[in-house]
Amino acid sequence: MSGYKKSIGAWGEGIAHEFLVGRGITVIARNVRTPYGEIDLIGIQGEITLFVEVKTLTSRQSFLPEDNITRRKREHMVACAEHYAAEHNIDRWQIDVISIEGKPGSTPIVTYFENAI
Repeated sequence: MSGYKKSIGAWGEGIAHEFLVGRGITVIARNVRTPYGEIDLIGIQGEITLFVEVKTLTSRQSFLPEDNITRRKREHMVACAEHYAAEHNIDRWQIDVISIEGKPGSTPIVTYFENAI
């Protein structure tokens, strides 16, 4: 992945982190690696652990950021969450998606999909 794409991804994850905290969610980890891939953000809301996938696009084209979540990506997200939950004895969890449209210096459009997968 190019440096530009990484910087946009990191910016989007920062926006998503702020968004979650603003909703009263405690973010406990970022960019957690598992044998099945990476979990962008992990949060806690009440007794539920949230595994959050962040998708960022700098401009709306003919699709939305969340459209980048393919069947294969969903399978990886579930495998990552199941692995992390098993390692940390977590019984109640869900996978959320946050879509970010924008770029640094602009006001981003944030869309939150709870229990999306």
